[in-house]
Amino acid sequence: MTNNQINQTTANMNAQFERQKHPFHILGPSAYPFFVGIFLFLFLTPLTFHMHGISIPFMPRYFTTHFGFLGLFFTVMRWFIAIIEESAEGYHTKKVQAGLRMGMVLFILSEVMLFFAFFWSFFHFSLIPSVAVGAVWPPEGTQNLNVWGLPLVNTLLLLTSGVTITVAHAYIVKGNHDGFAWYLFLTILLGVAFLCCQGYEYKYGVKFSWRDNIYGSIFFITTGFHGMHVTIGTLFLAFCWAREYLTYGQYNPTFTGATYSHKMKFTPNFHFGFEAAAWYWHFVDVVWLFLFITIYWWGGKN
Repeated sequence: MTNNQINQTTANMNAQFERQKHPFHILGPSAYPFFVGIFLFLFLTPLTFHMHGISIPFMPRYFTTHFGFLGLFFTVMRWFIAIIEESAEGYHTKKVQAGLRMGMVLFILSEVMLFFAFFWSFFHFSLIPSVAVGAVWPPEGTQNLNVWGLPLVNTLLLLTSGVTITVAHAYIVKGNHDGFAWYLFLTILLGVAFLCCQGYEYKYGVKFSWRDNIYGSIFFITTGFHGMHVTIGTLFLAFCWAREYLTYGQYNPTFTGATYSHKMKFTPNFHFGFEAAAWYWHFVDVVWLFLFITIYWWGGKN
């Protein structure tokens, strides 16, 4: 990013501040939350009924679930673009950026509480197994998981991805877009590899189901939710990579016009979109470490 482009972006923010007479961004009406709610309903409702063995004739599970997921995906992507456009227009002042950071921190804390509930349930049953589960943990007849197989591979994949995303962050802080794009792309590949390994484990490595006993229920809900978070994090990072690829001059200088493209780029001092994705990814890494140590290694031994 040239000095002229940086000065232009700063001038846009100062002009926006002068128009508003305050450093905050007052959001206008938006349909995005409404559509996110609708598509979430279409995505999750058939899955919930399926888990309870209930069939809904007017809501085919596969069609509705896929339609809901695709609708949710494209709505969220368009919402992300709208936020970037707000930033390009100069609305993201320092006060707004501080609010965005606090919002991301609170969101991650809410996710910590979600997984805390899962781990609480696990330790509640595993530390003092009740008579209802045979007074032994895992319950009698539960398959011993090969913790040093795919689970270990997945651990190494996520740990490596934590390193690559940290290196990517260091590169963007230095203004090295080539190194940033490369290590960000490598992180995305590691995330996809993790999901492929987890899918393979679900299909061929795990012989019990979530219906068999309490261990199976806790195992699948915890690892499944974590896998869902890895999917979201991978999409988050992929969006950041696409933004970097499309707006970085040496790749495609004509994206949305030469006068607008530079406003959407990540810069050494203006890259919170990527920072938020990196924070989320590190959170996913830490959750997996706890999951691997407790549910796979410690709690999966008879």
